[in-house]
Amino acid sequence: MNRKKAVAILVLTAVLAGCDSREVRSYQDGFAPVANGQLYYQVGGYGDAVVLIHGNAGDHRHWDNQFEYFMSRYRVIRYDVRGYGKSSVPVLGSPYSDSSDLAELLDYLHVDGAHIVGWSMGSGVAFDFATAFPERTESLVSVGPWINGYSSKAVEDLFVQMGAVADAVAQGGAVAGSNAFADLILGESIFEESADELMRNIGSEYSWWAFANPSQTIALEPSAASQLSDLVIPVLVITSEYDLPVCREVGDLIDTTAPNSRQVILQRTGHLMHIERPGAFNAELLAFLGESR
Repeated sequence: MNRKKAVAILVLTAVLAGCDSREVRSYQDGFAPVANGQLYYQVGGYGDAVVLIHGNAGDHRHWDNQFEYFMSRYRVIRYDVRGYGKSSVPVLGSPYSDSSDLAELLDYLHVDGAHIVGWSMGSGVAFDFATAFPERTESLVSVGPWINGYSSKAVEDLFVQMGAVADAVAQGGAVAGSNAFADLILGESIFEESADELMRNIGSEYSWWAFANPSQTIALEPSAASQLSDLVIPVLVITSEYDLPVCREVGDLIDTTAPNSRQVILQRTGHLMHIERPGAFNAELLAFLGESR
């Protein structure tokens, strides 16, 4: 091979490599139609589908430290749950289901099944989806664990705090609600100032619809908590040393009840573990997803 031809091949290889890198890091976004509304979504990458579901008082940006990272290995989907971010707010008198919304989003994106990852409130959506659509759930990851239908003194205490946040929203609007949520709910569970600032900023842009209106969500019956022992898919619980007490409690419940579950407790962080310690968190999630393929 002559020198000019060798150089040309090297240049072409470099260009193609650059294109691959750009493709991995690019994503598409849009709005998927659902019953009486639409969901904003972002999707990028190739391979098995991984869905990231955000927590309360926020939107898809809760997963900024995971979205592009996992796009190099998977087809990653993150979206705004109905009533949050850019998605439609619920319509009074038009009940809906978060799990059915997710199923319709996957239909729109032509995804038959996916690994479902939910943080905090998003964990509740993930368990409802896995319970209602087990054939479409490859595995489930519960981060800052929550499951709908579970009741305890710790859950009751949390709902009292949520009521105080709703009062703050009624009196002072979005910024007051965001500050109350960070102070009353997250409180001592936040360790990094940058994570605290992120949550307050995202919360200040939230509509707080769910805190100002009666719920329009259709509860899964029987509840996901009552059917946990029947959930045979692989389940990973990721909690933390200083997670909210109720989440540690729910994490133990899931780990001891779901037949194919294991629990990881990240050290030196709290409820915002995937934001404060993305390196450790991503490593645990990556290992689990690899095992669950």
